Amino acid sequence: MAKVLVTRILPPQTQARLKEQGFELTQWEKDCAMPREQLLEKVQGVDGLLCLLTDKIDDELLDAAGPQLKVIATMSVGYDHIDVEAVKKRNIQIGYTPDVLTDATADLTVLLALGAARRIKEAISAAEQGQWKEWRPTWLCGSQFSNKTLGVVGLGRIGEAVGHRLKAFGISRIIYSGRSEKLDAQARLDAEYVSFDTLLAESDFIVVCCALTKETKDMFNYDAFSKMKKSVVFVNSARGGIVHQDDLVRALEENLVGAVGLDVTTPEPLIPTHKLYTFPNCLILPHVGSATFETREQMANMSVNNLLAGLENNPLPYSV
Repeated sequence: MAKVLVTRILPPQTQARLKEQGFELTQWEKDCAMPREQLLEKVQGVDGLLCLLTDKIDDELLDAAGPQLKVIATMSVGYDHIDVEAVKKRNIQIGYTPDVLTDATADLTVLLALGAARRIKEAISAAEQGQWKEWRPTWLCGSQFSNKTLGVVGLGRIGEAVGHRLKAFGISRIIYSGRSEKLDAQARLDAEYVSFDTLLAESDFIVVCCALTKETKDMFNYDAFSKMKKSVVFVNSARGGIVHQDDLVRALEENLVGAVGLDVTTPEPLIPTHKLYTFPNCLILPHVGSATFETREQMANMSVNNLLAGLENNPLPYSV
């Protein structure tokens, strides 16, 4: 009988499916990351491991697991927490959950753009703090999307999905930048490929949808913020490291940007005393881009599919 370790309780439907499999299952049942010492203890002798981004998979863990380990299935799109080279040296298969976050993350990116543009953080606070009094002509006025320019940094699946959604709100022009032109997506959106500096200068809304790479790390620095319109709404739902966070604080202090919406920060979680929380025009969410029941069930199911395939020595359906 195969032995399996799962480092978190899965969404309900997939959890029920997992329980039906008949292997010897060990599972961390608390709603928090499995402590490292527990992980190193429980992984000993397992044939399969289903893990999360919070679980560091390195030589120490692989040594603790033993040579019988066949498959590591991570319930995530990213796999920065896995030492891929170390795992593959041991002929262990790695599975992940690609192409599953598009709709959920695009929805949340639009939510951040709307919320930041319409000053939702200030409006909620005003209602809760007793500031809602008589009607005033310019009180809590924000900006709308009609006849505005959207700048998308990274026109991949999520960037394109954001563009389609925001066109429905009246965006009249979409421009994008990236390593190369995306001709198919460009045609579907009627978008224009422009330089990064052009995007910064001409966009009313900027959404960051690119991957974190050596080239994109800290690309939104003080110089970049200085080139934007002072009314710009800036949204990052990709990776915190793409934004130089201290420079963003400075840009907000100097009123170089109109409003900011973030679903990602550096580090995560961002401590409650961080300066960014003090700005009324900076809306921060706790990295919930994929947090829909539909998406999380799909991610969990893909992970279980990877796990089962690896235990049977078959190629993984979603392999790194």
